Amino acid sequence: MKEDKLSQSEGRFAELVWQHEPIPSGELVKLCEKELNWKKSTTYTVLKNLCEKGIFQNQQAVVTALIKKDAFYAKQSRRFVEDAFGGSLPRFLTAFIGGRKLSDDQVDELKRLIDEHKEE
Repeated sequence: MKEDKLSQSEGRFAELVWQHEPIPSGELVKLCEKELNWKKSTTYTVLKNLCEKGIFQNQQAVVTALIKKDAFYAKQSRRFVEDAFGGSLPRFLTAFIGGRKLSDDQVDELKRLIDEHKEE
């Protein structure tokens, strides 16, 4: 992926594509007009930009994702932890929890995730 940051409007557009893919580009234009109040030219401009970023493709007038939503946001999250916390997941979690108390279910889920991803 060439670029993993989206503007607010690109993010709203991406969400629509991820929800409806594969979607014919003509239907996407109608959907963006209805949901985002965009003109046809705006839809195609944003689509072109996100295709150039390697997130979507428009082949034979059908738009599909080259990177799925979960993978996109996972990469963004990793980049955020790298940039803001020097890659330290414990520092990130400390900041995220911010003095709040975790429920027993949350603690159990975190322990399970840690065990699943633990280096052997």
